[in-house]
Amino acid sequence: MAVTTQSIRGVFRWLAGAGLAIAAILAAMEPTGIAPRAQAAGDTAIATGSVSGLPVPRFVSLKSDRVNVRAGPTKDQDVRWVYTRVGMPVEITAEFENWRRIRDWEGAEGWVYHSLLSGKRSAVVVPTLKTDLVPLYERPDVKSAEIARLQSGVLGQLKSCNGAWCEFTGKGFAGWIRQDRLWGAYPNEKVE
Repeated sequence: MAVTTQSIRGVFRWLAGAGLAIAAILAAMEPTGIAPRAQAAGDTAIATGSVSGLPVPRFVSLKSDRVNVRAGPTKDQDVRWVYTRVGMPVEITAEFENWRRIRDWEGAEGWVYHSLLSGKRSAVVVPTLKTDLVPLYERPDVKSAEIARLQSGVLGQLKSCNGAWCEFTGKGFAGWIRQDRLWGAYPNEKVE
């Protein structure tokens, strides 16, 4: 009998049903949660999730104002903490069935059920120094008018990004911000 990743997962699913913790075993078996694939030399293809087929890692946002973050990818796992901020950006770092391992802007990681996540893009302001204020401009140009100065942790929606600048809106503000001052968009990423 050939042992495959799929057959091993079946055993782990059975164990999870029996109430046994599997997160550490799964993390050791497939630390990225990415479907294995051969890559030729020089291949710059993006890794995709083993369940969704979407890129991993990728940014999404919280769909609900109450999201339980669990120690592992089952409802039997302990709740580590609860997010209470709808729209908060998170990064999906792995997939397991209907569960997604996420990381927030402060580096905390855990597992959430996929239906609690949205494809809407949002971001959080991250200045070089936590006490710095980050300028928001009228246009994607440092010579344009400065509309506001945003502090660390300000949440907003990404309307678009061109790889260097993002159109960023929130409660009481709308303008352009340097992409490297946001957590929620990768360096040089284009968002439409």
